[in-house]
Amino acid sequence: MPERIVIVGAGFGGIAAAQALRHADAQVTLIDRTNHHLFQPLLYQVAGAALSPADIAAANRALLRRNRNTRVLMAEVAGVDAAAKQVRLNDGRRLPFDRLILATGAAYSFFGHDDWAEHAFVLKSIDDALAIRAAVLGAFERAEQCDDPAELRRLLTFAVVGGGPTGVELAGTIAELARTTLARDFAHVDPRGARVVLCEMGDRILAGFDPALSASARRALESLGVEVRTGAAVETIDDGGLTVGGERIDAAAVLWAAGTAARPAATWLDAAAARNGAVKVRPDCSVPGHPDIFAIGDVASFQGDDGPLPGLAPVAKQQGKYVGRLIAGRIAGTPDPGPFRYRDYGSMAVIGRSRAVAEIGGMKLKGFVAWLAWSLVHLMLLVDFRSRVAVYVNWSWSWFTYGRGARLLTGYAPDPGEKPKPPVLEG
Repeated sequence: MPERIVIVGAGFGGIAAAQALRHADAQVTLIDRTNHHLFQPLLYQVAGAALSPADIAAANRALLRRNRNTRVLMAEVAGVDAAAKQVRLNDGRRLPFDRLILATGAAYSFFGHDDWAEHAFVLKSIDDALAIRAAVLGAFERAEQCDDPAELRRLLTFAVVGGGPTGVELAGTIAELARTTLARDFAHVDPRGARVVLCEMGDRILAGFDPALSASARRALESLGVEVRTGAAVETIDDGGLTVGGERIDAAAVLWAAGTAARPAATWLDAAAARNGAVKVRPDCSVPGHPDIFAIGDVASFQGDDGPLPGLAPVAKQQGKYVGRLIAGRIAGTPDPGPFRYRDYGSMAVIGRSRAVAEIGGMKLKGFVAWLAWSLVHLMLLVDFRSRVAVYVNWSWSWFTYGRGARLLTGYAPDPGEKPKPPVLEG
């Protein structure tokens, strides 16, 4: 009987593992609570109305239709019974496995202030991106009808917490949306007067980049009108805004892009975990004490040559491919490939139209050259050809016209008291 392999999570790691197991003599089951694989690095562009969800997502079944040995389930995992070798689903079902790959990813952490989650937007899913889009565009719609100067200032203020790539990209895309795309769309209010504040507790944004590139990114943001606050911690977040570094900022929306925490795989296995809850794994990505259970991507804490590997898409993708091939080889009886080695091809962050910073193979790029490299890399990493064409067309149109084609709001009532996530459907 073929081995039963269960993969939990259809992110970069889970999809890569399933594809690597395509020809294995095994019964592979991929479980995810959504029916699609999401290209998260471009999710901020959905939030900023530059792209539609279909441009950066593809159905799991479509991606794996050629995997004759693979079954795809849309279900929620409740836990793992390691002793019985079973995955427990929320509906009470149990799926037996011979080998298990956990690729469940991470969620945002509010550093012990879980109540802030009620008032702040995060960016991990399509629903999150559409909620942010609705909040931002809806704020301008409300501002058009507002005659109260104080409320108008609040409606035109947006705060982003976290100076990593996601925070920088969100702040830049909102600033560009206000100052270019929406600049001439309103009769009563001038969107160019919008205030975008980026708050970072550390002493500089993009702390993982070379200091010179970090400084360049800050200058690029400030040239877009973004206020960059460093060295100041967030103290409170509520329905009306936030307090940072002792200053109150009334805002239409607070966007949280700061800390993350791994999903509870370590708890499921009663395994050793890092500070962020990620499962500590062995050099072959297996969980200590469970040689047939593997953790990859954001849910794993893998010790590389220079410390724990970062929670990046390339890490998850390479680990998924490695573990898939490792398992396929063990089933076929071939020698193991040795410990996992991560190949770091560089880091990138885009600030806005034709502006980015990048570190690639020892080269440090900024400005248009970095943006061009960023765009080419992201186009090639998209999951299917149709997505690449759609994104290229949208980017080209936006670049030449300063327009954004995904700006529809549906099911949205502009009620000033509505907080924090207005209902929205993609149009």
